[in-house]
Amino acid sequence: MPMPTTVRRYTVDDLAAFPDDGNRYELVDGVLLVTPGPSRPHQVVVARLGSALTRYLAPLSSQMVMCPGVVRVPPHDEMQPDILVEPPRLGLDLPWTSVRGWWLAVEVSGKGSRIYDRDTKGPAYLALGLREYWRADLEERAVLVSIPGGPEEVRQAERLVWQPPEMGTPLVIEVPGVFADGPA
Repeated sequence: MPMPTTVRRYTVDDLAAFPDDGNRYELVDGVLLVTPGPSRPHQVVVARLGSALTRYLAPLSSQMVMCPGVVRVPPHDEMQPDILVEPPRLGLDLPWTSVRGWWLAVEVSGKGSRIYDRDTKGPAYLALGLREYWRADLEERAVLVSIPGGPEEVRQAERLVWQPPEMGTPLVIEVPGVFADGPA
C-alpha cells in the first residue's frame, strides 16, 4: 500500500535560513518556489516598466514603485514581484508585513519563471488583494494583464493602458518599446 506524501509547508520565518545564492526564494501558501536570478533582458524590461510607472505616479508620491517589492502575509506567503506599486504616502520605515492595498504587481517571465508566474503567483497575488497583476513575457514580447474576477490573462502586445482610480489620466505604454533590443 503506497504511503501518502506530505509536502512541507514553509513559513516566512523559514526563508531567512535559505542561502544567498542568487536564486529567488518565495512562498505561496507555504509552498517554496525557487527561481534563478534575473537575466539581462529581464532587468531591462523591469527598468523600462519601473521607470514608466515611477514617472506616471510621481504627482502622488515617487516612493510608490518598488523594484523589487515584497508581498509578505505571514505565516505562509512571501512573494517578491519584480515591480510592486503600493498605495501612496506609506512611510519608508513601514515593514513589508504592514503594507496592504497594493495597486499592482509586475513579474517579468522568462524560461525559469514563466510557469510559476502564470499559474501560481498571478492567482496568489490577486487572492491576497492586489488590484492588478501584469506578467511581462520575454518570449511572447507581450504584457498579460489579470484583475480579480476578470479573465485569466488579457494579452497586450501593442499598447497597455492602466489607470488607477486615484489618477486623473491613464498611463499608456507602447509595449513593443518595452521589449525592444535597443533603447525604448
